[in-house]
Amino acid sequence: MSWLLVAAGGALGSVARYGAYRLWPVGPGGFPVPTFTVNLLGSFAIGLIYMYVAARGASADNARLFWMTGVLGGFTTYSAFALETALLGFSLTGVAYVLATVVGCLAAALLGMKLAALMITSY
Repeated sequence: MSWLLVAAGGALGSVARYGAYRLWPVGPGGFPVPTFTVNLLGSFAIGLIYMYVAARGASADNARLFWMTGVLGGFTTYSAFALETALLGFSLTGVAYVLATVVGCLAAALLGMKLAALMITSY
């Protein structure tokens, strides 16, 4: 049954990512806004959800499989980030994209974790 949770979540996440690409089409050499946005949002969400799952232990395994592995696994995309970076090369846009993604995603995950910690302790 676990694989159904992952599959259903992955389908939802992938469709949401596709929606982001439809909202923000990017021309050749342009800053990849859709990939950057989904990776930032996904990093924030995984930080938030991780704290929820960690606080509940094994009882939250289904939530972890559906949300973290499924939805966020389908929503975020390292492979598109890698391809877009390779296509941009060592241009100013390419370097800015790499730095903004790495620093931004780490900051977003930490922010999600901090927010979840505040929410958990306030209950």
